[in-house]
Amino acid sequence: MIETSPNVVLVLTIAALAAVGVYLLLERSLTRVLLGIILLSNAINLLFMVAGGVPGGAPIIGVSEEGEMSDPLPQAMVLTAIVITLGMTAFLLAMAYRSWQLNQHDEVQDDLEDRRVARRAAADQAAYTDSDADVTTTLDEDAAEVRDETDDDAQPVESAEGGDVR
Repeated sequence: MIETSPNVVLVLTIAALAAVGVYLLLERSLTRVLLGIILLSNAINLLFMVAGGVPGGAPIIGVSEEGEMSDPLPQAMVLTAIVITLGMTAFLLAMAYRSWQLNQHDEVQDDLEDRRVARRAAADQAAYTDSDADVTTTLDEDAAEVRDETDDDAQPVESAEGGDVR
């Protein structure tokens, strides 16, 4: 019978990688999100390998005995996860680079719809109601609230209605 008890050091490593990966995923910087995805995918890959049990013989009939063969499914899943992570890494690197080219930072900002949904959630209103039915603010008023959260040196600018916009 194959021993299936996991190594404590590997379990702690998986927990640490997953915790740091989730923390970095919750940041606004695309670079930190990228690092979070990489760490979280490595934690999941380690989890698959630990769940697969101890290594055994090659899973080929006739090469090793049936009770001592290793399970090929976790290995195949980890190889697939590595390819998917590589694709996501390339995509996020391209997004971060493009954001840096356009804005000189890679911070993701809130948009008007996010603020509108948050305001309705705070007022305990449905976020999916028709916007024409009960309009409390206009789009220009919502745009006046939005400011560039990454630009601390921005001076307020007068809008068409007289309110300042950053």
